Amino acid sequence: MSAFLDNHLLTLLVALPLVGSLFVLFVPAGERWLRRWGLAFALATLAVALHGYWWFDSTTSGFQYAVEHPWFALPGTEATVSLALGMDGLSVLLVALSGILMPLVLVAAPGGIKTRIREFVFWALMMEAGMMGVFLAQDLVLFYIFWEVSLIPLYFLIGIWGGENRIYATVKFVLYTLVGSLLMLVGLIRVALESGTTNIPELLSRDLSVELQGFAFVCFALSFLIKVPVVPFHTWLPDAHVQAPTGGSVILAGVMLKMGTYGLMRFGLQMFPAAAVDWAPVLIVIGVVGILYGSLLAWAQRDLKKLVAYSSVAHLGFVVLGIFAFEPTALQGAVLQGVNHGISTGALFFLVGVIYDRRHTRQLKDFGGLATSFPSFAFFLVLATLASVGLPGTNGFVGEFLILFGSFPGHEWAVAFAALGVVLGAVYMLGMCREVLFGRVRKVNRDLKPMQIREWVALTPLAALMLWIGLYPGPVLDRTRLVCEAMSARVQPYLEQTEEASLPEDSESSADTKSNLLNPQGMER
Repeated sequence: MSAFLDNHLLTLLVALPLVGSLFVLFVPAGERWLRRWGLAFALATLAVALHGYWWFDSTTSGFQYAVEHPWFALPGTEATVSLALGMDGLSVLLVALSGILMPLVLVAAPGGIKTRIREFVFWALMMEAGMMGVFLAQDLVLFYIFWEVSLIPLYFLIGIWGGENRIYATVKFVLYTLVGSLLMLVGLIRVALESGTTNIPELLSRDLSVELQGFAFVCFALSFLIKVPVVPFHTWLPDAHVQAPTGGSVILAGVMLKMGTYGLMRFGLQMFPAAAVDWAPVLIVIGVVGILYGSLLAWAQRDLKKLVAYSSVAHLGFVVLGIFAFEPTALQGAVLQGVNHGISTGALFFLVGVIYDRRHTRQLKDFGGLATSFPSFAFFLVLATLASVGLPGTNGFVGEFLILFGSFPGHEWAVAFAALGVVLGAVYMLGMCREVLFGRVRKVNRDLKPMQIREWVALTPLAALMLWIGLYPGPVLDRTRLVCEAMSARVQPYLEQTEEASLPEDSESSADTKSNLLNPQGMER
C-alpha cells in the first residue's frame, strides 16, 4: 500500500477531490449523505497529504514523488505541455494545510449552509483539487489551468451562499482576479516562446535573459501580489471575506492567499532571480506598508469579520518582507508564517461563524462578557488571538521571529517598522478580545447555545497545531530548510552583481592607494 501511495501520491492528491466533486454532483442521495460523501473524499485526500508529509525526505531540495506524462505540443514552439506534478519543501506544508482545512470546512458547514448542499460540496471539492494542483504543478500551462480552476469555485461560493452584498463582492473579486490571470498568461506565453519549454524544473535551472526575466517577473508578480493581496491591491479582500460564508472565508484566508506568496517564491525568486533582486527594495517597502496600513485598518474596524480580514493584509506583509530579504532564515519564516496564518486566521473565521450563527451580528458593540456566558468559545478565541499576535509558545511567534531575525542584516529600518506592526497587531487583536469576551454581560448574550460537536471538531485540530508548531517547530522547519537555502543561493550571484555595480567608480583606485600605503615597497615597484 505504501509503495502504491508513493508512486501515485501526487495524482491522488488532485484526483481524489476532483472525482469526489463529480461524484457528489451526480449521485442520487439526500443532503446528509451528500455531506458525508464529500467529507469522505476530503478525509481521503487528507490521509494522502499526511502520508506525503510524513515520508517527505528533508535531506534533498529537489522535487519528490514526481510524475510526468506528455500532454500536447504548443503550436509554433518546441515546447510540449506535460501533466507533470512534483512536491518539494516549498509545497509540502501548503499541501498538508489544504488537506487539513477542507475536511474541517465540510464538518462545520451545516452551521451556515442550509440550502443547495450538493452544489456547495461540489464547489468545495473542486476548489481543493485546484489548490492542490497549483502547489504541485510542474508545467507552466498546467499551473495556469489549476490557478483558474481554484478561483472559479470561490466565485460561486460567495455569489450563492454569501451575504446581502455578495454580487458586488463577487464582481469585484472577478475583476481583480481576471486582471491578474491575464497578466500571468501574457508572461507565460512569452516565457514559453523564448525559452522553448514550459517545464518548471527545467526553467528553474536555466539562466533566462535579463530582458525576459524583467518582463515576465512584472507579469507574474502583479498577478501574485493581487492574490496575496498587498497594498494597494487589497481592496477586494475585505468585501470577499465579509460576504463569503464561513467555509469560503476559511479557505480563502487559509490557503488561497498563500497561492500568491507561493508564486512569488517559486517563480519570482527561483525562475526570475535577476528581476527579483531589482524589484526587491520596492517589494520590501510594499510589504512593510502592508504591515502598518493593514494593522491600522484592522484597528479601526467595528465589524469582527472585517477586522480579521484586514489583519490578513498585515500578516501577509510579513511574508512578503521575508521573501524579498533573500536570506534562508527569513525565507523559512515566510514559508512557515504562511502556514501559521492559515491555521490561526482560519480558526478566527471559524469562530466568527460560531458567534454569528447564534447572534446574527458581527458588530463588536453587540458583544461583551462572553468569557462568562460562552467559556468554550472564549478559550478558542483567546488562543487564536495569541497565536495571531505571535505570543511565544504559539506558531505565530516562530514565523514572525524567523522573518524579523533573518531580514535584519541589511534591512534594519524595514525590520524596525515591521516590529511596530507586531505591536499594533497586539493592540487591535487584544482590544477585540477585551470587547468581545470581557466587561458587562449583555442580557442577549447570557443564554447562548453551547458549542456543538461539529464546532469542536473544526476548532480542536487548529488549536493543537497552533501549540504544536509553537512548541516544537523543528520537524516543520526541517522540511523547508534546504529549499529555502537553494532559493537564497539562486539569487546570490545577482545580489553580488548589484552590490558591485553600486560601488563608487573610484573604489578600485582607493583600494590600490590603501594597499600602497600599507606596502610602501609596492609604490616603488
